Amino acid sequence: MDLENQKRIKQLTEEYGAENIIVVLGAAEGELSGLAAETVTVGDPTYAGCLTGVSLGLGVYHAVEPSFKAVCKPDVYEEQIGMMEMILDVEDITNEMTSVREEHSKYNK
Repeated sequence: MDLENQKRIKQLTEEYGAENIIVVLGAAEGELSGLAAETVTVGDPTYAGCLTGVSLGLGVYHAVEPSFKAVCKPDVYEEQIGMMEMILDVEDITNEMTSVREEHSKYNK
């Protein structure tokens, strides 16, 4: 996760409270999604950004996860995310995100 996004997430969390923030990711691979999910739950694993050592415990999902898809309007999801769902390894991404959420997220919604 880039440094600017870390800064935005930290500011929003401070402003609205961690219990009111859900992060939705769109990385193309499960491993990259997992690293970004770790960043917003237990802190930046690369030790490069403002979330280094900051455990926010945020709820975090990937845009192609079935649980995220279920809460979207079908036509909007298809228009905005449908193509990604067809080309990405949804099972790998879902497994990675579920693992991080179960282990580190304090605020699963």
